[in-house]
Amino acid sequence: MGGILYGVGVGPGDPELITLKALRCIESADILMLPAASKEECHAYRIAQSVCPQIEKKEMICLPFPMIFDRDKLADAHDQICRIIEQYLQENKTVALLTIGDPSVYSTYSYIHRRVQQHGGRVQMISGVPSFCAAAAALSIPLAESGEQIHVIPATYPETAAESLKGTRIYMKSGKKLGRLKRALEQESRTRELIVHCVENCGMDNEKKSTGIEELDETSGYLTLVIVKEGGQNDLAR
Repeated sequence: MGGILYGVGVGPGDPELITLKALRCIESADILMLPAASKEECHAYRIAQSVCPQIEKKEMICLPFPMIFDRDKLADAHDQICRIIEQYLQENKTVALLTIGDPSVYSTYSYIHRRVQQHGGRVQMISGVPSFCAAAAALSIPLAESGEQIHVIPATYPETAAESLKGTRIYMKSGKKLGRLKRALEQESRTRELIVHCVENCGMDNEKKSTGIEELDETSGYLTLVIVKEGGQNDLAR
């Protein structure tokens, strides 16, 4: 395969957070791969298109990644997507697969990256601003100070299993699990003070921020991030 696959992180939502390197990669790519059924449904495409309208002239392939928990079916879907991409790499094409946030953090791109790499193809990640960094900036709070730890936790992780972690806890893509997380935090707050912030759709036009466990909205969407820190030490809101 003479081509190369780029996993391009376009940041969390604010088009101004796209890096110059990501823009150059998008502009020079032969083909743009969008992880959605259509470009209208693709967050990453809409972010990139707002600062790089010329991508409309490029060849775009929409490849929806299934959101299922059946490991075998998921692996089959990723194998199929990988085969489609590798056809273009065999034609010496430069392929840019757009993804929100950073391609190395809980990104579906990583499944394709690994497969193409194992098959001898060339791959490269273009880093993007992670959603939790952008969310902290939107809230005007530090994620960690001095010797504090940072723990990034996926929504699928059991809520109570993270209670013993010290420092800052970041719950990624919490939307559908927010009700369970809220109840777990309410229980935990009975024994220690917690500082809780939430950002939904960070950097997008419909961004929503809140502070306090009681303000967590169980109807929030998929792109919802919760930051939790133990109070009484370094107040994040300070």
